[in-house]
Amino acid sequence: MTDLDAVLDAVGPRLRELRRQRGATLASLSEDTGISVSTLSRLESGQRRPTLELLLPLARTHQVPLDELVDAPETGDPRVRLTPVTRHGATFIPLTRRPGGLQAYKQVLPPRWGGEPGEQRSHGGWEWVYVLSGRLRLLLGDTDVVLTPGEVAEFDTRTPHWLGNPDDRPAELLALYGPQGERIHVRAATARRG
Repeated sequence: MTDLDAVLDAVGPRLRELRRQRGATLASLSEDTGISVSTLSRLESGQRRPTLELLLPLARTHQVPLDELVDAPETGDPRVRLTPVTRHGATFIPLTRRPGGLQAYKQVLPPRWGGEPGEQRSHGGWEWVYVLSGRLRLLLGDTDVVLTPGEVAEFDTRTPHWLGNPDDRPAELLALYGPQGERIHVRAATARRG
C-alpha cells in the first residue's frame, strides 16, 4: 500500500465522523451536496475512491477545509500551531497567540448548540462576535436577538449573556475577547461613490 492509498483509505471514516458530528443523514447530506446517497455511502465505507469533484462540495457542506478531509500535512510556519479546542461540543480555533490583551477565535457551533436558553453568565471583559455562516442567538440581559451572516454584536461581558445556535446547521463566527474597558475603534469609513 502506498502513502497515497493510506491517505485515501482514511477519507471515508473521516467523512462518516463529520456527518455524524453534524447530526446529518446520508439523505440530507445528499440534498446539500448534490451527491447521490449511494455514492456518499460508498465513499464513507471506502468502496469508492474520493475525487476532488466529490470532496469539494463535502468540505463546503461540512464547513471544513479540504485538507482536513484528506489529513493533508501541515503547511505554513511550523512554529505556530493553531490547535482547535472542543468545549461542550463547540470548536474554538485560536487566531492569536499572545497572552493577555485581545484574543481572537474562530468558533464553530454544532447544530442546536446551547439547547434552550440557559442561565446567563457574566465575567469581566468585552466581546465582539461576527457571524460568518449560520445563525447565532444571543441573550444579553433582557435582549434576545438572532444574528445572521455579516452581523456583529459588541457587548460588555459583565452584562449577563448566553449564546446558542438555533438551527439544524453549524454556525461559524469570529469572536474577539478583550480586557475590561477595551473597545474597538473605527478609524475611517469608506466613502460611497455615485
